[in-house]
Amino acid sequence: MDITRRVRAFYFSSWAAGLEPAAGYLAHLPDLDLRTRVSDPQNEQLLRLARLDCDWYGENMRCFAAMTQPGIEFLPARVFGTKGIPDLLTASLRRPADEEWWVIFTGQQPQTLGPMVAKVGALLQRQRIRIALYGFDEVSRTMPCFNDLAPYLDILIHDEAPLAEVGRARLQPGCIAQHRSWVANVVPLAAPFNPVPEEKILFLGSQLGLTPHRRRQLDFLRERFGDRLVASHDHSVAVADRDLLNRYKVGLCPEGRKFVTPAMARTHTDRPFWSGCLGLVPVSENSVAGGRLEELYRAGLILRYEHGDLAGLAHACERALALDTAARRRIYDHFNRHETVGLVLAEAIAAAAPAFAPVSAAA
Repeated sequence: MDITRRVRAFYFSSWAAGLEPAAGYLAHLPDLDLRTRVSDPQNEQLLRLARLDCDWYGENMRCFAAMTQPGIEFLPARVFGTKGIPDLLTASLRRPADEEWWVIFTGQQPQTLGPMVAKVGALLQRQRIRIALYGFDEVSRTMPCFNDLAPYLDILIHDEAPLAEVGRARLQPGCIAQHRSWVANVVPLAAPFNPVPEEKILFLGSQLGLTPHRRRQLDFLRERFGDRLVASHDHSVAVADRDLLNRYKVGLCPEGRKFVTPAMARTHTDRPFWSGCLGLVPVSENSVAGGRLEELYRAGLILRYEHGDLAGLAHACERALALDTAARRRIYDHFNRHETVGLVLAEAIAAAAPAFAPVSAAA
């Protein structure tokens, strides 16, 4: 393969500290003491939620550190937190002339920079370090610093459509702005395909908790499927445990279309996406017409049911349980090859014009 560009990613995480290699950060991440990072270090529930969040953002880093794209050599990635910004700027003075450097923000993490965000954006731009934001939720409407960061973005991948007009107008003319929802923060094909899973349905919980609607669904499913239903009531699954879920055949993601604001009505959560990457058959609620889940449904890559339709829910689960190995393998291959965050960002970087200009101390 002809390499025409050399790219190094620098992932910003509020859980990180100084600038360091991503591989080293990920190696010691399970041992990171989070007691100094929460308001009440004696609160075990708070610490558990902090661990889930810290590991989830760490998995984003793992995905971006594993990016591949024809024509691009992705160099070993690095990670940094707020304390690492001076080191990043200093290191950029010694950057090889043929290396493109990209800082990657996800979600609403830039907000942790607070009033510094515009200054940081200007400094990175001055050092010819490019900036990508893979946002989710209504980032242009609910992240207060969005308008300050927007003029410095080279890539913006966002869920909401349309973007808030004020923020959209502040994007620089060359910014690649792409309406693409958050997908799976999974390294493609990292979880092996299980050809003989248990004939069971994994009901994936959510931060919405056991609402009356969820309880109604669970009671109905237990009566219909008995011990073939495995219910998870937690708001998330620890990333270290996700690969183990490929023991089940079906992943029921009941909040797949929970967003109701106009700018988010065509998006989804990420559960159907990483379920597909693990080899589970995704079954998802489709209470709003259109959007990415519509495309996947029409392609036979997810099964769906309408909001509140218990008979439709049962039918979708039964169809999912009946799928043969070839159909499941097709779903697994598609999600791993097309629906992961690293792939989406790598394609956006490939679409951005290359930049090889060297940086000197006088820049």
